[in-house]
Amino acid sequence: MLRKIALWSVWAGFIAYVFLLSRPLHLSETIALLINILTFQWGEVNAIILSLFALVGVWLLIYNCLLFIDGRMQKIPFWVFALASVGSGVIGLIPYLALREPNQEFEGKKDSFLNLLDSRSTGIVLAVFTVFVVGYGVFAGNWADYIHQFQSDRFINGMSLAFCLFAVLFSTVLGDDMARRGWLKDSQLFWVIALVPLFGALLYLCIRPSLIESTS
Repeated sequence: MLRKIALWSVWAGFIAYVFLLSRPLHLSETIALLINILTFQWGEVNAIILSLFALVGVWLLIYNCLLFIDGRMQKIPFWVFALASVGSGVIGLIPYLALREPNQEFEGKKDSFLNLLDSRSTGIVLAVFTVFVVGYGVFAGNWADYIHQFQSDRFINGMSLAFCLFAVLFSTVLGDDMARRGWLKDSQLFWVIALVPLFGALLYLCIRPSLIESTS
């Protein structure tokens, strides 16, 4: 119950901050930014902001690799929240984290979609892509411009904080996924994965053993 209260509090607090307490929303500039990103006019976008946008997508894929499997054993389907998170990011994801029940088992067969999400190859592809994206943002980005936009623009500020929230909340689902694969939640590896932002989660996807199918 305490976990649920904490997650709902984080969800409500983040929404209140973004929409009530955060920086002004420059709607026309935000729309122009999204158009440039989605139409591949990336030369018009600060490399840091472009990389951050891509890394939010990476985080969503990381969670998908755990939660579509988790959702098989829950009363609520995860796919609804996965769709919601495509447009709203962490705001669409947190309600699932709050509503789901702890579960360390998996029953049934994996279909082709779950096999893809469960594959180490998927984790390796995400990791390689992330290294490229981070490198691009760090070395090609305009840091002064990013800091200015973080301080003055609601969309950039909220997206940056959402990225951090993804990292903080990952530990809430990591333990159950590790237990399904025969790894203990309180192992040293759990803390390495949980405490290293983003790359700890990617390392986990690259090394975790395949989920064992069961009919019992």
